[in-house]
Amino acid sequence: MTNWDEDTIAAIGASDDLHISPFRGDGTTYGTPTWIWSVVVDGGLYARAYNGRRSRWYRAAVEQGAGRIRAAGAEHEAAFEAVGPDLNSRIDAAYEAKYAGSPYLPPMLQDGPTSATVRISPRP
Repeated sequence: MTNWDEDTIAAIGASDDLHISPFRGDGTTYGTPTWIWSVVVDGGLYARAYNGRRSRWYRAAVEQGAGRIRAAGAEHEAAFEAVGPDLNSRIDAAYEAKYAGSPYLPPMLQDGPTSATVRISPRP
C-alpha cells in the first residue's frame, strides 16, 4: 500500500469528519458514507469499527479492499486493509490523544473495535 502525502495526512489527521464508503459487493458502487473516527500513527491512517467485525462498513472494507473516503473537505479513492494487533497499543494511544473526554472512547479501546481496525491508504 502507498502512503499519503504529508499535507493530506496532516489535514485528515487533524479533522474529525472522516466518512468511509467501501465498495458494495459489485466492486464498483460506493456504499453509504459512514462517519468514523480515524487516527494517524507513523504516517498511516487507521480507523476502527465501533461495532467490531460485525460492522457493515468494516466487513465491506475488508471484503472489497477499496472504496472512497471523504475527510478534511476532500474525497480520496482509498484502499483498506485489516491490521493485526501489532499496532494496537500505538493506535490506542492515538485514539486517547485525539478523542480524550469522549464517552465513546473507552469502548473504542476494547476487543471488539480493536479487532476491527483497518489501515486506509490512497488508491491510484
